[in-house]
Amino acid sequence: MDLKHVDKFAKEMIFEAGRRIRQSFSYDLKIETKSGANDLVTNVDRETELFFIESIKAFDATHKVLGEEGMGEKVHSLEGPVWIIDPIDGTMNFVKQHRHFFITIGFYVDGVGKLGYIFDVMREDLFCAIAGEGAWYNGSPLRKLQPLTIDEAVIGINASWVTPNKHINHEKIIELVRTVRGTRSYGSAAMEIAFVVSGKLDAYISMRLAPWDIGGGIVIAKEVGAIATNLNGQDCDLLNSDTFIIANPYIHHKIVKDYIEEK
Repeated sequence: MDLKHVDKFAKEMIFEAGRRIRQSFSYDLKIETKSGANDLVTNVDRETELFFIESIKAFDATHKVLGEEGMGEKVHSLEGPVWIIDPIDGTMNFVKQHRHFFITIGFYVDGVGKLGYIFDVMREDLFCAIAGEGAWYNGSPLRKLQPLTIDEAVIGINASWVTPNKHINHEKIIELVRTVRGTRSYGSAAMEIAFVVSGKLDAYISMRLAPWDIGGGIVIAKEVGAIATNLNGQDCDLLNSDTFIIANPYIHHKIVKDYIEEK
């Protein structure tokens, strides 16, 4: 498979999808809830995913598409070429702020990440990677992540995890927050992953992410030396939702070992 050819197609598709999303602000959004009041989906999410599916099938009908909104076929295996797509990551930001939302796409062949993309739609910033060939930000190479200690780190984490909850020992997270240099929360997993791979954050932790949230970011992470696993330190499940951490390689193990205690 000619990955350069697939990469060229993917970038053209992403930039066109971004253009369509920006144009969508000129007409009314139709907003619905999915699993709860904070889990939103809009007509633009669905239209964008359908655009991706139709584009990919026209490019090669044998390729499978695993998307957040379920507009394509059911994907039960990563065998063969599989695109893992989130048409708009950060839908709450999209609806409320009209910024800080991202397209994120991973291209896998037989379960191995080959291409990864995270695209800031409003800024038109593209983070991308080709497996084994490096990662880029708007055409400039991303450097390997540099050494640091936990007390120098700035991490992405939702504030709710420092309060009593059913998923994780919040006292350990309080200890982590007190130890690190600072914390941030941006409302988009793709945005926080993009910040880790580019060194703007040093780790990002979540209690539950889906394959489409992380599929593209994992490919980019490997090219800059970041480590992406679930909170048990195991490989990420790209067919089911799971816990997630991506971190600078010099602090990943310490966070998982010393500060993560799942219930």
